[in-house]
Amino acid sequence: MQVEFREFDPFDLWIWLEFETNPSSMEQQYIEELFNSWFYLGKLGGFNAENLQVQDTGIEISYLDYDNEIADNVMMAPMHNMADFQYQENWGRCWLDLGTSDLIAVDILINALKQLSQEYVEIKRLIIGGKNPDWPVDDRSDLMFVEN
Repeated sequence: MQVEFREFDPFDLWIWLEFETNPSSMEQQYIEELFNSWFYLGKLGGFNAENLQVQDTGIEISYLDYDNEIADNVMMAPMHNMADFQYQENWGRCWLDLGTSDLIAVDILINALKQLSQEYVEIKRLIIGGKNPDWPVDDRSDLMFVEN
């Protein structure tokens, strides 16, 4: 899976997937469940790089003294909104407002999509940001947002 970045606006972000073939309904379900799970973690503030106590500790975390005061005093970093995933031939796309979530969220999405592509749905290319000239995004009236 090739990963490509275009113009990146975290508050108005399109993520594009180009598949090897038109994805089946089961493959679409895999993609949508991944994006929905990722978004819900983000909506709950899971991608907050200010509180990575376990990661920052290193490989030995036995008997880690987790500091709840640090966790309670970091700024919130939730994602704000996500539209329903859309498909057109061998393309899929999703619009997101990443809110104040940290960019670790993008790395986690890329990692998950790479694994999904190896195991279940062959993804030719992941494009993060920008527009797709073959599929205009000018009219936002067709966006349906994920229920909270």
